[in-house]
Parts: sequence; structure tokens; C-alpha cells
Amino acid sequence: MKLEFFQRKFWTASRQCTALDGKCSISCDDEHINCYLIDNNGFILVAEDYSLTGTFFGEAEGAVMSKLLQMGSFKRVTLYDYQALCWVFSESSDSGHTLLDPYFAFFSAVKWILTELVIFLVEFNLYSWWNCDLTSKAQRIGRSMQVPCDTEYPAFVSERTIKENTGNIDCDGCFKSFVIQQIPSSNLFMVVVDSKCDCSMFEPITMDPIEIMYNESLKCERLKMQKDRRRPDTCHPFHPEENSMECGGAGTLTPCLTATLLCIVVALLPR
Repeated sequence: MKLEFFQRKFWTASRQCTALDGKCSISCDDEHINCYLIDNNGFILVAEDYSLTGTFFGEAEGAVMSKLLQMGSFKRVTLYDYQALCWVFSESSDSGHTLLDPYFAFFSAVKWILTELVIFLVEFNLYSWWNCDLTSKAQRIGRSMQVPCDTEYPAFVSERTIKENTGNIDCDGCFKSFVIQQIPSSNLFMVVVDSKCDCSMFEPITMDPIEIMYNESLKCERLKMQKDRRRPDTCHPFHPEENSMECGGAGTLTPCLTATLLCIVVALLPR
């Protein structure tokens, strides 16, 4: 099932109500209501803003996600990545790379001329022209590079026993209400949030990894904890249902007669 078709089915189902007249007292079409469909790990599958698809719910609604964690609807789990890559800034004091720039000499000359002109106008004498310092100054040039590191990052899992929950969030004088309900026979939750109240004072909850900084003693302990992968207890060099005579037939390969004759003809042709 494609995502676009699934989203259309969800919006169609959200507009159907069990009232006698078939009309919904609260609809996702209301501009003051935001409706989300999230999975049991908090990732958005359907939202009115299609750019939020695949985004973590805490990044879009940080206040609501914080309240869900306090109420126990979701719990935080810390995961570790021992094969991560971290960006570091590598500094260098070598300015020899500037010799490869064809415009560096020209700009240096222009800069020197302008500097000397300013000094001449300030001092109004020719002394500075005879005592100019043309020494080059090394500049600290840096670049970013990736290095192996260990990181930790949060993951979020829904509580299976809680099927429905409601809450209110105090956002500096106004209250932001929301409702979360699990969709039967699935791992999906529908979340309806009141968007009239501004809760921008709550920071978004992200899943960005954080580098684990080791000191010298912990680094040694970390290296000691790395164990080699355990080898199999037994060896299985054959299988009873496998015919070993059919394997290893490379020795029976014979050259193709047509290809051999073609090579000989090409070699004998006059150059």
C-alpha cells in the first residue's frame, strides 16, 4: 500500500462519525485542531503538514510529547551505538596550500598596496615604503572530518496497557488540550491536539545522538569490554542432502573451439 493512498484512507475515516446525522462535533478539518497518526515509537505517519511525515512526534509537538512521557503513555529508552561516526573540527596551521591558489598572490599584492597607501596617508611620509614587512603569516585553516566514536540516543516506546489518554498542558496562561487513542488491531495512535494555545516555551524533543566522552581510564575499560565474536561450537563442512560430486567442477572446464579459432585468425591477420 502506497503512503498517499493510506493517507487518503485515514482522512476519509477521520471524517466519519457515529452520530445520527453523520456530522462530527470535532473534525480534523478545523483550523484550530491538528491531527496526527503516529506509530508505537512516536514517528508521524500522517499529518496535515505533509513535510512532517517520518518526523519524530516530539519535534513537532514537544509539549504534548513531554506530557505523554509524564503520564506514562510513552517511555524513554536509551540506546547505544558503538560504531557511530562523529564530526570533529581538524585544525591546521600550515599555509602552504595557498601556493596552489593562482589568485592568492594577486590578492596579497592588492592587500599590501592598499595597506601601504593607508599608512602613507596617515603618516604622510615615505618611511613606511622602505620598511615594509612582507613576511607571510600562517593562518589556522580547519576542516571537518568524521572519526569513529560511541554515541547514545533516546528511543521511545508506547505503553501497551494504555489505550487512550487525555491531558491538558499549562502554557503560560492558556491550556493546551490533547487526546491520544490507539487504533484497534494495530500499533498506531491517533493524536488530536488543540493548536489555539502557543506552547513554544517547551523545547522540542529530538532523537539526536550524543557522543559519549571517555576519560583515559574509562577508555581502557571500554577496550577491554570489546570481545571477539564467538565462533560456532561445531563445524558443518557438508550436508547429508547435498551431492558433493556436483561441487568443484572448475577442473573440467574446456576452452571453446570457436573462440580459440577466432583468436588464431585475428592473430594471423596482417597488421
